[in-house]
Amino acid sequence: MEIRKKLLLEHSKANTELIANYIGEYQERFDILMELFLNNENRIAQRAAWVVGEVSKKHPDLVNKHLESMVSNLKKKNLHDAIKRNTVRILQEVIIPESLWGETADICFDLLVSKNEPVAVKCFSMTVLLNIVKHVPELKEELKIIIEDQMPYASAGFQSRGKKTLKALEKIKASSIER
Repeated sequence: MEIRKKLLLEHSKANTELIANYIGEYQERFDILMELFLNNENRIAQRAAWVVGEVSKKHPDLVNKHLESMVSNLKKKNLHDAIKRNTVRILQEVIIPESLWGETADICFDLLVSKNEPVAVKCFSMTVLLNIVKHVPELKEELKIIIEDQMPYASAGFQSRGKKTLKALEKIKASSIER
């Protein structure tokens, strides 16, 4: 299967599942998908984002070698919401290496405080940050303040995730570093 051609064929759940099933647990096929996802062709990258999300649910270890590129990709200007949403969704489910904690936290804090980001991107960023705070408790108060600031004006989805995150933050002691 030529993944690029298949992505261009149509943007549908059926096509996404077909490509995801073809990729399966094969790292070399996933690597080809990641090249398409991380390239500058918006239409291809946007469509690849959905497939990357689906494959990584079933085979999260395929993502590991691409984490640094995925985090760097989030810094691009005018990145399509689908790319941001799927990237941050994946980041909340994988173990982020210590070498990427700082960069990932900076990006997720920026996404979380932005007035222009969709709720899903903000909620996934909140969870990524919570996962990092478990290792870097010094970030706990900053995350707590940002969530509490936005709660009164936020959507129901943000409020729900915010309450769960605040509750989880309360359980994290300032001295509990899990390294």
